[in-house]
Amino acid sequence: MGKHTNPNPDESGAEMDPAWECAGKGACELRQRRFADTIMPHILNLYGSCAKAKDFDMYAPNASFEDPLTHAQGVKQIKSAFYSLSKVFGESKIVEYHIQESVIAPGKKEETTYGTKQILIDNKQHYKLLGKNIHMISLIKLYFENDKIVRHEDWWDKKPLRNRDTVSFPLVGRVMEMGRRGLMLATHAMMGFGKDPSSH
Repeated sequence: MGKHTNPNPDESGAEMDPAWECAGKGACELRQRRFADTIMPHILNLYGSCAKAKDFDMYAPNASFEDPLTHAQGVKQIKSAFYSLSKVFGESKIVEYHIQESVIAPGKKEETTYGTKQILIDNKQHYKLLGKNIHMISLIKLYFENDKIVRHEDWWDKKPLRNRDTVSFPLVGRVMEMGRRGLMLATHAMMGFGKDPSSH
């Protein structure tokens, strides 16, 4: 069962949303949970290979999703990325999670690039591939604008995504970015270009 923690500033400079400040600790925790609790059931469905079309309504039309293997642009590609999980894995799910919510401080890079609100989901994921159980820790980073996700990152082993800005040689990072985009486009085609399965 997921656990929630109080929002704290992280290394990116995120600050606590003043709206969560309140007189009583219990009331503060309740108010803090509300927005994340509207998002988490959909996130759990996505990673649990049981997503429905409505689970993607939390994304802005031009949202992006990126993990070490794929980079999806737009809701239809994001649908293909998550609908494909059931084609690859016998099981997939988030088994434990902790949440931090924050508002990105004015002037920070993340605000101008990805939005003004951030949710961090420190989690453990379980997969079954060819009968073998795979356990992985991850840091999911969600950036919001007008209460819609504009950027969804999944950092496996909590390591930043490797790209031109995070590796020693920008050209190598660029090749990695192109590889993720290429794999995503292939997945998108195989999944019917984001078409919702009839069962969804």
